[in-house]
Amino acid sequence: MSYPAQPPQQPGGNPYAQNQPPQPGGNPYGQNQPPQGGPNQFPGGQFPPQQGQFGGGFPAPTPAPSRGNLGLGILAALVITLVAAGIYGAIMGAVEAEVGYAAVGVGFLIGFLAAKAGGASPAVIVVSAVLSLAAVYLGQILGLAIYISKSSPIGVMEILTQHFGDLSAGWKEELDFLSFVFLALGPIGAISGAKKAG
Repeated sequence: MSYPAQPPQQPGGNPYAQNQPPQPGGNPYGQNQPPQGGPNQFPGGQFPPQQGQFGGGFPAPTPAPSRGNLGLGILAALVITLVAAGIYGAIMGAVEAEVGYAAVGVGFLIGFLAAKAGGASPAVIVVSAVLSLAAVYLGQILGLAIYISKSSPIGVMEILTQHFGDLSAGWKEELDFLSFVFLALGPIGAISGAKKAG
């Protein structure tokens, strides 16, 4: 039995390449590639932009989580105001003096957590500053009540609830320049904290 003669092998290529017609829409040079440095079919030597899988392009980036819930920010500021006022008052009552760093810390904490919860919008910053002023005031009132209770048979809660008018009048009598400085430190800390969180 005789076999048909095979075409001669071409080095490194397909032995049947000569017999295949050029494919439409394929390589304009047929089966033979242009020599190195030959003409490029794309202008400027650039290749067309690649598309993502299934020809849909690259996926759009996922949007950042939305922040800016004003109500949540104000609620967080209110809760932190009460907590911070209690801590500040306890510190003042324990050391029997006002502490500037504590007043700044109260404001910073209120502003930072309110902005984290509700976004660093101007409304949240203003509310935080006002509430930090209230927190420092309430802390000073609580500190004064603790101080009075140490030398009185009346407890702190009774002083705060039944003698709040007398307590507030005593606080006003004790006001001096340093008291106003401490009151101002709260809002300064709140603005700083809100900007740090945003």
